[in-house]
Amino acid sequence: MPGFSWLPANQASTEDVEAVFATGGARKCRCQALKVPGWIWRDTTQEQRDAALLEQTACGTTTGATSGLIGYVDGEAAGWVAVEPRENYPRLWSRKQPWMRMDPELAGVWSVTCFVVRKGRRQSGLTYELATATVEYGEQVGAQVLEGYPIEPPPGASVIWDEASVGLLQVFLAARYEVVASPTLRRRVVRRRLQAVAQQ
Repeated sequence: MPGFSWLPANQASTEDVEAVFATGGARKCRCQALKVPGWIWRDTTQEQRDAALLEQTACGTTTGATSGLIGYVDGEAAGWVAVEPRENYPRLWSRKQPWMRMDPELAGVWSVTCFVVRKGRRQSGLTYELATATVEYGEQVGAQVLEGYPIEPPPGASVIWDEASVGLLQVFLAARYEVVASPTLRRRVVRRRLQAVAQQ
């Protein structure tokens, strides 16, 4: 995509994060569904989720931990992808579905859990760019394996944007992730082993 660039969220501004989430599909969830210990809509308020997102992104700190990447098109904040160490998602481990905690002993796994695209930028290919950015970022931070949980709708089936926030399989495949499990009719588990690991 011409004009695309990305930054770790801690190197972006709070205003950029807010601009993406204000009209994105995750404006209520704020990427907290897999992070809060209880049921997100029952146990948290919107204000708590808003504050948690900004705390986790650590905007303006420029170094240290953050919870995702902001994608830009021609300098405008346009999208978000959540990517951080798998252990930072407690609900991956508390849910009953075993596919959400595959290979718990596997070291260096970072999870890619959510895509958000600003209204007006959807269906432009931005999620493909964001998925590729997770690979570049993962190599920078020393991740060994990237793991995602996309859906693959049946041929011809339509998908609403909120449902696709976990990512579509084709987006991950384009970034050279590989399917390692198909736990349900539509759900896939994908992984990308990064170059440093592949050469060992």
